[in-house]
Amino acid sequence: MGPAGGGDDLGSRVREALARTQARFFQTQRAEGYWLGELESNPTMEAEHVMLARFMGSDEGGRIPRVAEDIRRRQSPDGSWRMYYGAPGDLSTSIECYFALKLAGDAADAPHMTRAREFIVEAGGVPKARVFTKIWLALFGQWDWGATPSMPPEMMLLPKWAPLNIHRFASWARATIVPMTIILTLNPTRPPRPEEGIAELYPGGRANYTLSRWKTSPFSLQGGALLADRLLRLYRRLPFTPGRKMALRAAEDWIIAHQEADGSWGGIQPPWAYSLIALSALGHPLDHPAIAKGMRGFRGEWSVPSDDGAALRVQACLSPVWDTCLAMTGLLDSGVPPDHPAMRRAARWLLDREVRVKGDWAVQRPRLEPSGWAFEFHNDHYPDIDDSAIIVMDLARTRLEDEAGEDARKAAMRRAAAWLEGMQSSNGGWAAFDRNNAARYLASIPFADFGELLDPPSADVTAHVLEMCGRLGYGRDHPAVRRGLAYVWREQERDGAWFGRWGVNYIYGTGAVLPALEALGEDMRQPRARKAVEWLLARQNADGGWGETCASYVDPSLRGRGESAASQTSWALIALIAAGETEGEAVRRGVEFLLDRQRVDGEWDEPQFTGCGFPGYGPGDRPGERKPSNAQGAELSAAFMIKYHLYRNYFPLWALGRYAERTGMIGRGRRGGAQDRECGLDGVAPKSVAC
Repeated sequence: MGPAGGGDDLGSRVREALARTQARFFQTQRAEGYWLGELESNPTMEAEHVMLARFMGSDEGGRIPRVAEDIRRRQSPDGSWRMYYGAPGDLSTSIECYFALKLAGDAADAPHMTRAREFIVEAGGVPKARVFTKIWLALFGQWDWGATPSMPPEMMLLPKWAPLNIHRFASWARATIVPMTIILTLNPTRPPRPEEGIAELYPGGRANYTLSRWKTSPFSLQGGALLADRLLRLYRRLPFTPGRKMALRAAEDWIIAHQEADGSWGGIQPPWAYSLIALSALGHPLDHPAIAKGMRGFRGEWSVPSDDGAALRVQACLSPVWDTCLAMTGLLDSGVPPDHPAMRRAARWLLDREVRVKGDWAVQRPRLEPSGWAFEFHNDHYPDIDDSAIIVMDLARTRLEDEAGEDARKAAMRRAAAWLEGMQSSNGGWAAFDRNNAARYLASIPFADFGELLDPPSADVTAHVLEMCGRLGYGRDHPAVRRGLAYVWREQERDGAWFGRWGVNYIYGTGAVLPALEALGEDMRQPRARKAVEWLLARQNADGGWGETCASYVDPSLRGRGESAASQTSWALIALIAAGETEGEAVRRGVEFLLDRQRVDGEWDEPQFTGCGFPGYGPGDRPGERKPSNAQGAELSAAFMIKYHLYRNYFPLWALGRYAERTGMIGRGRRGGAQDRECGLDGVAPKSVAC
């Protein structure tokens, strides 16, 4: 569909654009009240699904040929597969895709396989792959288990204070490491047919085995970790290892206890796949309740068919709660009444999903009353701080139709606000799932050459919690707010921007912080705030939009640079509007960029990946002046980038709605603290709960 039309008057065009996008969201809201867009990542999800089905011996009917077709369609002209839109080819991703296609029946001499093989061999082949790729290959006898890291199951028996206790790892890493302690101890191997092997991907022959891609000094922390790993690998070969059976049973019990209602683990693909493999390695059959439930779970919402039905994509995660709360914000910002039926349905759906049981976070905060919301349909062990803060803001602006509904809404907000305060880290910031999860030494173990092992506070999550505090009317003198503000100001970069941990990248971080500062009543004319504004203004593209490539996570020269995208343009506009730039030329040009590119159905096109799962640094926080230890390039081989398919729609709704409100094009919304209390926050105002 082409761009939407409109009159010459800017106000009319903005109102028409808002109406189109609002109508689109009303049309796509599920009957239960939520919104859900595809969460697209990279084709290792599909490759690993093919490998998982083969390893488990699961008959997936016609699913595997369709998943293989999706892999073929995502191959780049140079034969590689990549981690995000516009990226160079990635070696490890390409190896996994190549092997998966061989398992699916593709001949090695097929043209697309020849191109892939040439890329892989030229890039160094299997020995240069990341650790997780080597583990997948070892499951099929295509890599030596002796050249994989050691993760002894005895970790499960360590006390809470121990340096390698599982709760020192981030929630997602913890859920992966527990099954890995079984896999890396039992070394299950199920070789494929000879013609499905990948000996051709070893430039120096199969004897060329290496554990890590790291080039490190033996006297460094990483060097010491590699030495410790060698000792542990010797230990795991001993004929008698005291406590081994008890440790394996503890890991198995943990896995069974942490399976979610939809069959997943942690609500994400990696620990889900590894947990199934671990249970199978322990000898459990396909009809074991946990395995059957887990395999069945992949076949529902997690699988997205192509438009023609011939291909099938497997998502890394589902984002209904995140999509719903962000869509609600956009609709409310754009003038949808707080008692609109769509808002009520969404609010009731969210209220039903408040987490009321203690998850892993309670290890650190055992006396804190449980609350919050998970990112996914089912993930009670890991409520998400980021989601929860935005949901509280949405609930503060929504009106339910009866007294019981209103009482439930206010009670949930009180609990969530208290839970959020209790999850503040010692440095004043908030992380995504845990408190004080910042044991940086863990990023030096060989297992850490991909993704992040830690969940330290970030400026973007902290900003959303602070914005919630401001919307609820809490002052800057509140202890939690004061410490949170100090953290945010410390995190500001020298050029005025903020690092974006969960979105790409500095535009996202800055787009989160400036609205939070405004909500708390900070002086937006102060030099520190103006420095951020000037940074944004200097990065506006000639077409009026803003964009930032994922490669900014490794190349400082690309901070805030990239082809314009609807979501990133919206983040910049939201920030500039909060900073008082509504009447400025830059904001007007940004608004016109969005208007000119809106489709007639109310949506925007956006091929770019603007979400971030893992920057790939290991510790999880910004790199500062140091280079990431894995020295990844623009391919982001250690990272995990995301394309949320609804980002392109609800963030423009936020931006255009706030612009229309500030310029008087639509009625003034209710987003300030005092106004929120007038909207029904009695009993949730300051002094009633701790923010």
